[in-house]
Amino acid sequence: MSRTAAPGVDGVTWAAYREGLEDNLQSLHERLHRGAYRAKPSRRVYIPKADGRQRPLGVAALEDKLLQHGLAQVMNAVYEEDFLGFSYGFRPGRSQHQSLDALAAGLLRKKTTWVLDADIRGFFDAIDHGWLMKFVAHRIADNRVLHLIQKWLRAGVMEKGTWAATEQGTPQGATISPLLANIYLHYVFDLWAQQWRKRQARGEVIIVRYADDFIVGFQYRSDAEQFLKSLRERLRKFSLELHPEKTRLLMFGRYAEKMRTERGLGKPETFSFLGLTHICGRTGRGKFLLIRRTMRKRMQAKLREVKAELQRRRHLSIPEQGAWLRAVVRGYFAYHAVPTNGRALLSFRTQVIRLWQRSLRRRGQRDRTNWEKMGRLVRRWMPPARIQHPWPEERFDVRTRGKSPVR
Repeated sequence: MSRTAAPGVDGVTWAAYREGLEDNLQSLHERLHRGAYRAKPSRRVYIPKADGRQRPLGVAALEDKLLQHGLAQVMNAVYEEDFLGFSYGFRPGRSQHQSLDALAAGLLRKKTTWVLDADIRGFFDAIDHGWLMKFVAHRIADNRVLHLIQKWLRAGVMEKGTWAATEQGTPQGATISPLLANIYLHYVFDLWAQQWRKRQARGEVIIVRYADDFIVGFQYRSDAEQFLKSLRERLRKFSLELHPEKTRLLMFGRYAEKMRTERGLGKPETFSFLGLTHICGRTGRGKFLLIRRTMRKRMQAKLREVKAELQRRRHLSIPEQGAWLRAVVRGYFAYHAVPTNGRALLSFRTQVIRLWQRSLRRRGQRDRTNWEKMGRLVRRWMPPARIQHPWPEERFDVRTRGKSPVR
């Protein structure tokens, strides 16, 4: 739990709460045990998305965060015994890159010809409270825990001073929400998809899920179409639906190029997952190569963010600007510097350098930041565009010790 996070509707910060920490925690403990604890509504805020839209977040009050954090740790220990291997989002010891590695290993090693790129429309806002509590009660028998979760779900949200009830959904940004979302999808999607793969699929099927974003690969088109039809029915039962514009069934894999060429369809389509666009490619020797590149929208959004921040930092010293930019580029590379993505890394770095030069030139009429001077600044502050991650299959094998099958 971040101690610098924004306060909730109570306005209490961690610094203020910490001044009387022992007494505050004792009071919270007593209220919780005698049933006097009342969950506060979440404060509604909005953050920009890569596509320009706004994502609503719920900022919980500090004491709600503390209790949610503690309960999430206890419940994680329980549910980690239940959650399936192809579920990666918001789980201890699992990361986005592990999810990407598993997907790459499946696409490269299994007979994948069709890919379902699926997105659940407004998932966090559509979770049915009744079903969610049934799922939790199936594993957690303590009524005190169930009542506590119900309090958080019913606390509502505050926006511009107005309270609104929450009849469904869990607020994005709440500490307990990722776990509750995983529990919901564990019963709604994971267990069902696992059984479907074992009992109904004719060919090989791979599944990778990260939160509400998942990819399913199929050997046969008939399996893919039947799975998609059954999935729509399954989700509808639990008040969920696939996003019609963000859900696609496409030909993808080592045989996709040949099959599309035979049908006069051109190059295989691409799909994006966790910020990387996946592309069917070939090595110099003509073998299938999975190419992964940064999503164009993600890069453009990050560059807009850098440009805006440079404007705010324009009058800082060059060393201060350079140190900040170095941290930004390093952080960007730490995620995106995967094999086959070198061109996109170089493009991002080049664009950042250009933005910096334009910002420096606008500091005053006498400023003449030419490319010679800029070259010295780049060598001093700008990290090189280098691949930092190993090939996904290699890391997948190391993590699973070569014993775990591709999910």
